[in-house]
Amino acid sequence: MSAYRILVINPGSTSTKISVFDDEREIVARTLRHSAEELKPYARVADQFVFRRELILKALLEADIPVESLHAVIGRGGLVKPISSGVYEVNEALKRDLINPPQGEHASNLGGLLAADIASALPGVKAYIADPVVVDELEEVARIAGHPLFKRVSIFHALNQKSVARTYAARLKRSYEDLDLIVAHLGGGISVGAHHRGRVIDVSDALHGDGPFAPERSGKLTAGQVIEVCFSGKYTEKQVKRMISGDGGMVALLGTNNLIEILNRCDNGDARARLIIDAFCYNVAKEIGSMATVLAGRVDAILLTGGIAHSQRICAEIARRVSFIAPVELFPGEDEMRALADNALRVLRGEQQPNRYV
Repeated sequence: MSAYRILVINPGSTSTKISVFDDEREIVARTLRHSAEELKPYARVADQFVFRRELILKALLEADIPVESLHAVIGRGGLVKPISSGVYEVNEALKRDLINPPQGEHASNLGGLLAADIASALPGVKAYIADPVVVDELEEVARIAGHPLFKRVSIFHALNQKSVARTYAARLKRSYEDLDLIVAHLGGGISVGAHHRGRVIDVSDALHGDGPFAPERSGKLTAGQVIEVCFSGKYTEKQVKRMISGDGGMVALLGTNNLIEILNRCDNGDARARLIIDAFCYNVAKEIGSMATVLAGRVDAILLTGGIAHSQRICAEIARRVSFIAPVELFPGEDEMRALADNALRVLRGEQQPNRYV
């Protein structure tokens, strides 16, 4: 039979990535970049919808991909309500929460909306999202914080963590649902998850101040010191939030979020840069160790993924500290487009049923 053709849409803050897959084969890949001047007229992310849709349709036309040839459209999921892992058909309830997201504005909220609009003009073609960052499979014990006004939440690199875990399981010719894994996504943000039999039962919050520090995020900070900063009168609420996510981590400690530059500084004798990289590896390893206790020490493998996993130096140092727990496997980078396409393809082939968002 002919291949299933899938359009993948991944909106970012200053770009919209699109790919077209024929089954597993990527036949088109485009990054549509948006200047600050182009985005300036739009007060909200949702207001950029028509602007981005027209660019996508134009790019498909230029690539000689008739929209009528599509069998499914899948977009990156947004900051909707906490949901279980899986593929979700874009219905009215999901569209409502993508337009008025309960957990905040983000360009990824446009992914499902754009997918639904393009699919709506095509008979029999459906739109989906898969494994957004709000995937929540935490065990109840993992939600408890030390005060009733606080709780632990699940916001992490669900799409890439789940994709890498399934890829590793397939390599072993085993089911993801049969394995206990620790997956560490190492990128602009860091998330470390305990995967127990197909569910992420505990994970560090990659956005709001938890786990290891990252190139642009501060990770876990001492609460008392944060309180002192908040009430010092020197900083606004927005500035403090930026310290936690955006202006924290390596960019605050070393003045740059460019890992290649930092590693070059290490090689050139910069003792401060070397200390920060050592501290980064130490903190990632410590978080992996904590997730090993979540799995009661029964860990089939530790998977390192994300852009930073391209660094052999960093991966070797993390592995040195954690390889006593389980074998360490590397999956450098993150292929969100392929991960989304794979999710849609499983639905089209009848291997997976889409979930209903309510």
